Amino acid sequence: MATHLIKRITSNPTHSPLSTRLKTTSSQYVASRIRDATFEKFMDKYKNLQKVISIQDLILANPNNQSVSIDFLNRLSQKLHLNRGATSFLRKYPRVFQIFYDPAYSQPYCKLTPLAIKITQEERDAIHNTRDVVIDRLTRLLSMSSSKTLPLRAIFKVWRELGLPDDFEDSIISQNPNLFHVLDAHEPNTHLIKLIGTTNHNLTASVENWRVMECCRDGCVDRTEIRYSFKHSYPPSMKLKKNFRAKVKEWQKLPYIGPYEEFSGVKKRSKSGVMEMEKRAVGIVHEFLSLTVEKTVEVEKISHFRKWFGIDLNVRDLFLDNPGMFYLSTKGKKHTVFLREAYERGGLIDSNPVYDVRRKLLDLVVLGRRGLNSGDYKLSDRESESESESEDDDLQEMENE
Repeated sequence: MATHLIKRITSNPTHSPLSTRLKTTSSQYVASRIRDATFEKFMDKYKNLQKVISIQDLILANPNNQSVSIDFLNRLSQKLHLNRGATSFLRKYPRVFQIFYDPAYSQPYCKLTPLAIKITQEERDAIHNTRDVVIDRLTRLLSMSSSKTLPLRAIFKVWRELGLPDDFEDSIISQNPNLFHVLDAHEPNTHLIKLIGTTNHNLTASVENWRVMECCRDGCVDRTEIRYSFKHSYPPSMKLKKNFRAKVKEWQKLPYIGPYEEFSGVKKRSKSGVMEMEKRAVGIVHEFLSLTVEKTVEVEKISHFRKWFGIDLNVRDLFLDNPGMFYLSTKGKKHTVFLREAYERGGLIDSNPVYDVRRKLLDLVVLGRRGLNSGDYKLSDRESESESESEDDDLQEMENE
């Protein structure tokens, strides 16, 4: 089905992902995308890391003894997508979690291993040591809003992705009153963060760095040719027709308002005006992903910023419409989008200190039980078989929710 639909799209310029797509339901459009084996293989590991991080956050949130009861985790199994329950999942990662019996409460508890605690401390240190970068990221995020304002709850959704400290409201916002100001919103228990100053008055989008590199490399690409262009690369299995390439080339030359440029918010109803608005939205989500530590984010999280960025489009469809720039994965019962140009062979091309520390935790997750012979952690065959879920099952469950 996916191959058949993509052939129809790439063979007909009027139905290209850069113009008007076929009339399909949202789930059909997601299912029709061309898979990229490299990203899918990475997501097999990353989806388990996301579950590990969720449990780790629960453990670290307990200031008294930094542990949680197995019973508590079992009650959250469905929300955390622990198919075989908490105990089975925890035993798969003995380098990260340690199960122990607490006689005071007469029940088993879970805590982090010393190695996992060391990694969390290294991550805190890396974030602290890149404080200027953190402030710049938050400044840029707020600058993409026409009102220079964003809801605090939306930023809380992506604090980890942006590499913010877990106490960023106190350590970053309150400590920089010359840059940020917290406002009360019209809704109860809702606050807004407003940018009232900046350390950089000439913000440029990350794509400009690529455009400069393209101009400077051998062959001297004409600056006017790539003034509004983005880097594109496609899955190896995606066969591009000649007319599709021509459509992409035409789209690349289309002018648009950059993410940090003044935007009136007035909707244009002409065909060219609509295309410019769509390209502006592409530029914003491209910049958003560029600001993240790992150049990836859940689609649901970025959707919380849509209204504030003036994006009047379905964000998920925006990613699917531009497969040369973004890759959407449905593994782990979530829609996760990656910035294609930032990755090579399942890792970031240009890493950063926080990313490097987080890869250490991923390495522990990938190792799982390998190299450990303790019978206390031996998994049953049934548990071992459940460790890897197929993408089709993930997608089917998402569609049924």
